[in-house]
Amino acid sequence: MILQLEKNIQSSEKEQLIKNLKKFTKSVNEVQTQKGFYLVAMEKNNIDIREIGQLSGVRDVHVVSDNYQLVSKKWKVNPAQIQLRDGTIISQNDFSIMAGPCSIESEEQVDAVIAHLVENNVKIMRGGVYKPRSSPYSFRGLGMEGLKMWYEKAKAAGIMIITEVMQLSQVEEMYDYIDIYQVGARNTQNFNLLDELGKVDKPVMIKRGVSGTIEELLYSAEYVFSGGNENLILCERGIRTFENMTRNTLDINAIPVLKDKTHLPVVVDPSHGIGIRKHVEPVALAGIMAGADGVIFELHPDPETAMSDGQQSLYFEESSAMIRKMKMAYTLRGEMN
Repeated sequence: MILQLEKNIQSSEKEQLIKNLKKFTKSVNEVQTQKGFYLVAMEKNNIDIREIGQLSGVRDVHVVSDNYQLVSKKWKVNPAQIQLRDGTIISQNDFSIMAGPCSIESEEQVDAVIAHLVENNVKIMRGGVYKPRSSPYSFRGLGMEGLKMWYEKAKAAGIMIITEVMQLSQVEEMYDYIDIYQVGARNTQNFNLLDELGKVDKPVMIKRGVSGTIEELLYSAEYVFSGGNENLILCERGIRTFENMTRNTLDINAIPVLKDKTHLPVVVDPSHGIGIRKHVEPVALAGIMAGADGVIFELHPDPETAMSDGQQSLYFEESSAMIRKMKMAYTLRGEMN
């Protein structure tokens, strides 16, 4: 059960409300975001919500059967809108493209990618400055110095940044230089990190875990929301199965299921989903037709020399062609609906 409180509720009034609620519930958790103040209560048994709704300080009451209450569509029917600094909106009513290299490697690489994104009217650049690599001997990113260099160039071109955060200390040090935090597949259940991201006021995109269920992804988002940050994006990037002819198994099923379960925008990552350059485009288009609100993919000026994930990164020419087709597919989907 979620109680939305009056904006001008007094502290004493809220304390009395919580005391009254404990007569009906097992637990009461306070959640304060930029958009409102909520109490999330776990019911002891079936109760008359009319009685709860009449308590002083309560603006609205919602009974949500899902344990992931705050991210559930049973609470918020209208799609969430994630506002970025230049007025760009990521939402279920819009289509977003995020593109860039797996790793930020050099100034020359960043300049080339930014020029490509500007040419194709893509507003959000992805890239890693801290890279979680399977081998400790692989390139692991340029760190904060690389991020600062990237930020200055992106800002000058009107491009926003999404990059992966891997540990608690990076949340604060990255804050001034990014627009969206990305939680990678390996950290989807790093609950300390999710708690920390609940304290910031910038959007967070959470990728599905390597072997994670759809429900576990929703619980990860609930961690961040319950900490106070409701600017959330979910990403289907494929899961590990017995199949070994592709990097992962992109779960197209997850896209319509997530759209049915949550009010949060859902993005698809075809690059990590299949891991094979020539197949990235058809998988991206399939994700769009399945209902994805955006696509995040990898590109590189010269994929053959990329320090990471070159085999799944598109050449600029391939990227331009796919962007055109993705926009057409999104328009076609709207016409079909």
